[in-house]
Amino acid sequence: MSPPLQIGLLVFPRVTQLDFTGPLQVFSMVPGAKLHLIWKRIEPVPSDSVMTLTPTATFADCPQLDVICVPGGGGTNDLLSDTEVLDFLRRQADGAKYVTSVCTGSLALGAAGLLNGYRAATHWSAMDMLAQFGATPTKSRVCIDRNRITGGGVTAGIDFALTLVSIMVDRTTAEAIQLQMEYNPAPPFNSGSPDTASAEVLALLRERGAQNQARRLEAVKRAVEQVNRSRVPDAVQRATLLR
Repeated sequence: MSPPLQIGLLVFPRVTQLDFTGPLQVFSMVPGAKLHLIWKRIEPVPSDSVMTLTPTATFADCPQLDVICVPGGGGTNDLLSDTEVLDFLRRQADGAKYVTSVCTGSLALGAAGLLNGYRAATHWSAMDMLAQFGATPTKSRVCIDRNRITGGGVTAGIDFALTLVSIMVDRTTAEAIQLQMEYNPAPPFNSGSPDTASAEVLALLRERGAQNQARRLEAVKRAVEQVNRSRVPDAVQRATLLR
């Protein structure tokens, strides 16, 4: 009998709960899978809504995962300079079969140096930021590049998780989960993308998010500077070995 799939999702203060709960619901229906909700400590973690989340594993006691998944949200900004989080992601990525994210969780993967040279998706508002981490921004609901699988904004997490199940297990299992969830979206409006939303709605959302966007740009700038500094010793070491 094959060992159970070990799937871990990072939870952190001000995570967008649907980034997290959409994939969680899909993964919880994978036969035999063992799920871990991971944070620094076992204590309640506030999401960006009224929901509070309770981790089941800490960085210290989390087993080696087959899948590490980072959701997004307003709290992503703090992750980009959190060395404890970034070190954990790097350690897990070394042994994981799949390194994944939903929404702006991809920025945390980028800050950990895990998307350099990969195509990746994210929320539309953060698409231009991915390139600063050496990634190729890809406008899609789910982006697959080798073992990096990244989902677009928020609701794309369900698409991402079903796609990953089809790869890890098989398509029939993924389709059965989709049917069990009755995931058959028929949105009431055609405004789920900046490409289809009206100019009025797009302008409204950009105005509302302007301050957070500015904070995120600053957080990305600091993270990129840190990534670049960490690459300098590696480059010097390689040059020394080649002498």
